Amino acid sequence: MREQVVIEAIRAWVEKVVLDLNLCPFAKREWMQERIRFSVTAASSAIDLLSSLSDELDLISTDDSIGTTLLIHPDVLEDFGDYLDFLAVAEGVVVEKELEGVIQIASFHPDYQFAGTTPDDASNYTNRSPYPLLHLIREADVEEAVQRHPDVAGIPERNIRLMNELGVDHMRRLIEGEK
Repeated sequence: MREQVVIEAIRAWVEKVVLDLNLCPFAKREWMQERIRFSVTAASSAIDLLSSLSDELDLISTDDSIGTTLLIHPDVLEDFGDYLDFLAVAEGVVVEKELEGVIQIASFHPDYQFAGTTPDDASNYTNRSPYPLLHLIREADVEEAVQRHPDVAGIPERNIRLMNELGVDHMRRLIEGEK
């Protein structure tokens, strides 16, 4: 039951924030082709999450029907500092599995904060999600999408400008309203 609630919150976030605001112009294709896997782990420790991550990396690297995986971990790494520390370990798992250059990890967290910003800076909402998650992406798909996009370098600046225009309160309501 809880797993479905978590997935529904993340699906709503993908629709209302990522797609509707066009934060990731590459996501719409994966969404339309139903190539996004939503995986909720019951992990309650970083060790458990590493096991779930390993399993998901094995799956995405062998199943071509999965374009991207959102590994959602609502019960572990709720503290953003702990989450950041874990990302380095997660990248190590990618290397250990010899998937460097094949799969990359993008990071999303409810308290995401870019270096040099304050917690209430609207730009942080480009990477804020209802629950902590690791976004596993096929690098070949990223490279293909980059070739089709006219201004990849301008995406972050456009997103930050949009977050500032919409404001923290609006973004908070979009994300938290779906939880």
